[in-house]
Amino acid sequence: MEYGYARVSTKEQNLSRQIEALKGCGIDARYIYTDKITGKTFNRPSYNTLVGTEQTAPLLREGDLLTIYSIDRLGRHYQEIRRQWEYITKELKADIRVLDMPLLDTRCKDGKNIDKTFVADLVLQILSYVAEKERINIRNRQRAGIECMMIDEQTGKRIGKKGRPTGRPSAEYPANWKEVYSQWIGKEITATKAMEVLGLKRNTFYNLVKRYEG
Repeated sequence: MEYGYARVSTKEQNLSRQIEALKGCGIDARYIYTDKITGKTFNRPSYNTLVGTEQTAPLLREGDLLTIYSIDRLGRHYQEIRRQWEYITKELKADIRVLDMPLLDTRCKDGKNIDKTFVADLVLQILSYVAEKERINIRNRQRAGIECMMIDEQTGKRIGKKGRPTGRPSAEYPANWKEVYSQWIGKEITATKAMEVLGLKRNTFYNLVKRYEG
């Protein structure tokens, strides 16, 4: 049997391009399974139908072919993609074909199945390495960018590229802050009364107190 699998990340996105590509390579529309869900998880209804779960048997059988348009339609996390790839090809003993990357095709041609499986596994290893390096580089760039930001002396927050402190804007002191604060610190009024007079919520009041006293 030949099955197709297509996926987009949200309900608003369209699956038609992937479905047409799958049908164009000979897969019957009845055997094309689709999901509209993020690629960060492999817990997807149609995908689970194909590969099975702890409670259900997989649709894929030994010798079947699963075709996807591109490797990122299978998933976004390459380490998990590799595990799923090995499960499908080695445990279920089905084949996988990726349309936009011909090297990722485990079908036997001219008795060279071992070579094709080796090449496909090697390509996945490279993709996993590149994806992981890119994730590390992104984290490093983000960290370096944060560390390079100046600190605003008044708020204690880092200043972004446009010269404004990053994060949520700090609350401003009410015009009558000093008077009410003095009454509260001198135990003339309670904190609840001070918040009421100042028109502040509890968290905002104590954050301003901490900043003021600092």
